[in-house]
Amino acid sequence: MSTARRKGRQWTTVTALAALLATGLPATALADGVGGQSRHLTGTLASGADYVIDVPAHWNGTVLLFSHGYRPAGMDNPAADAPDDATRALLLGRGYALAGSSYATTGWAGEQAVPDQLNTLDAFARRVGRARTTLAWGESYGGLVTTALAERHSDRLDGSLSVCGLVHGGVANWNNTLDPVHALKTLLAPGSGTPLVGFRNQREARNASAALSAVVQRAQGGEQGRARIALAAALHNIPSWNDPDLPRPEPGDPADAERAQYPVIQSLIAGPAFSWRQEAESRAGGNMSWNTGVDYSQMLRHSVNYQQVKDLYKTAGLSLQGDLRALAKAPRIRADHEAVAYIERNLTLSGRLRTPQLNIHTTGDPLVPVQTESAYRHAADRTGSSRLLRQAYVDNAGHCTFSPGELAAAVKALDHRVHTGHWGDTSPHALNASARTADPASPARYLPYVPARYPRPYYPARTPGDGSDGWPGSENRTQPRHSEGSPPRRAPSTAAVR
Repeated sequence: MSTARRKGRQWTTVTALAALLATGLPATALADGVGGQSRHLTGTLASGADYVIDVPAHWNGTVLLFSHGYRPAGMDNPAADAPDDATRALLLGRGYALAGSSYATTGWAGEQAVPDQLNTLDAFARRVGRARTTLAWGESYGGLVTTALAERHSDRLDGSLSVCGLVHGGVANWNNTLDPVHALKTLLAPGSGTPLVGFRNQREARNASAALSAVVQRAQGGEQGRARIALAAALHNIPSWNDPDLPRPEPGDPADAERAQYPVIQSLIAGPAFSWRQEAESRAGGNMSWNTGVDYSQMLRHSVNYQQVKDLYKTAGLSLQGDLRALAKAPRIRADHEAVAYIERNLTLSGRLRTPQLNIHTTGDPLVPVQTESAYRHAADRTGSSRLLRQAYVDNAGHCTFSPGELAAAVKALDHRVHTGHWGDTSPHALNASARTADPASPARYLPYVPARYPRPYYPARTPGDGSDGWPGSENRTQPRHSEGSPPRRAPSTAAVR
């Protein structure tokens, strides 16, 4: 556990050894942090998760606990304590110790990830020594794990940094993964019978994925099909510039934007919407998503891509209102009560922070759209935690495409907040200056930015982990009905309503 929130950053050897005696740790534990040798430690937790620890020769007393991103079932699962080698070297050079685990399993592993990360901190204390300050950070799914740690285990942390994180939480994530594929099936293959939820195994999920992918591929060949694909992309707020290796689409060119969105839609179908969903359903014991009560016309009007969709429908000679009426009349999908409750526990966020958190996001993120930050900002406002939250944005396409300097600047800004008790200058200008100082060779692209609203947020009425775990019930109406839709009443084991 951290003993932090002290302003001083420099410990003398005498001070460190005095603290060492107080903790009862081995004599070598903190000595390495005050001028000893750098250390690279590995091990295995009782859960079976591997962990890795790196300590620089001149440790500054702060450990950064890194939570890695989503790894599909069957993927290699090594322990990680940084997002990449360059960032690891940069942070070690700045005196930070690093730690992180593999989590015991791949897939939607929130049930394992949170305790494994806490146990990694225990391993750090045993093998290295008790850190003065503990900062949690993580990218993508790891940003969700990090924020769950911050909300539910604030006694173990002094601050947190979510990097391109799923800070809209697990329930909202799976709901909004359902929305675009529901639109594609309804508008492009209404009589196909392709299931969207309730998969018994990976074969069923892959077959459904392949069927819808083929339909979308054929639709891409015509103007009407492309307009409908753009509508589905708009429900997920997929940006037009989403690949850092490609130039930005021309402003005001809706067809160019749709061409850039099409590969993202196919990637969504190939992974998260079917295969990844099946893995999560197998954990949750059923379907955790619903779209009963959702007004897709409202969602589209609030999308950043609304004008693009209108333009493409006009070019195609297609009635947008007619397709929206078709979506309104289409059979809807209900969720299983127990499955939603499981995802609430593993992992859905409340916005209730007790220590400072900084979130950073690229503006062109296709997988976890930047609007998720609006959902968490609203959640923090609801719980009175907004003073502890800062958000910053980087002008780049792609998911988690930050430079080492940009990441180091974010760590420094959070570190400053923890040790001084107030946020320093977190303006784009200041963050870019900090990034260039940390790594002159890498880009510095922070910019002023306010994301649009998130299309379908979900906030639990009770906070998992605070002693009041439970299903929020129908009283959970913190957002307009069209935004959240209607949560399930009971626990039907049905899959899609066809």
